[in-house]
Amino acid sequence: METTSSKGVVEVVEEVKDQWKKLWRERIDDKMRAEGIANDDFSMLFIEKGTVICAARNFKMLNLKEILELHRLNNVDRIISPSPQVGGWGRFIRTKITSQKASGRVSEARQHLSDKKERQQLKKGGRGWLHV
Repeated sequence: METTSSKGVVEVVEEVKDQWKKLWRERIDDKMRAEGIANDDFSMLFIEKGTVICAARNFKMLNLKEILELHRLNNVDRIISPSPQVGGWGRFIRTKITSQKASGRVSEARQHLSDKKERQQLKKGGRGWLHV
């Protein structure tokens, strides 16, 4: 394993990402056991040939963030976006940033429309269109 001092952080991250993509693209799927198996050695990911990388039961999923932390990289959160379980950047923007800006505008627009709009007279005294 090479340390971050001999290589730049960007190069290490790019190598790890390339091996990560190759691992998932070229894995062997065992349909009988419902497992995914690594078909090669991935030294940057600390995975040997034949290692189970995904399974249906009792399995701890691989995490790219943890692998980068094993390489002793600083500020891994800046390099890798949050996992989908947390929500990611898109969800954060939709829930926190966009809702704050839109909520002020919408409330002003609703109040402005409610002041102008007057109710019309109801057809047949509010009984509707049915003939009785």
